[in-house]
Amino acid sequence: MRNTGPALRLSIFVRESDHWHHKPLYAEIVHRAHKAGLAGATVIRGIEGFGASSRIHTNHLFRLGEDLPVLIIVTDREERIREFLPHLDDLDIQGLVALDKVETVHYTQPEHKHAHWWSKL
Repeated sequence: MRNTGPALRLSIFVRESDHWHHKPLYAEIVHRAHKAGLAGATVIRGIEGFGASSRIHTNHLFRLGEDLPVLIIVTDREERIREFLPHLDDLDIQGLVALDKVETVHYTQPEHKHAHWWSKL
């Protein structure tokens, strides 16, 4: 079974070393998204990247991970994402925050009774 619909994707680019009250910033963002009841959040650790500083951060064999980029992706209905944005204001995020209108496609198996995160969209 397949369902489709419009949504808004919130992408937050931070550094692996960014923290909020002795906790990784990405973890705080995911916990706030969960508490707000959003459909889902995913954290992706980059292997290489650069930002406003123009310094390349990489995870090469001969270097230990040097403050690698981290991407937090949250997707939900547009109004829910926009309601969530003020929950990020006090985090002093130094990275880029991007919003994209997306079309979601949900593949579900009707015989499964377990709800998935995307079923809330």
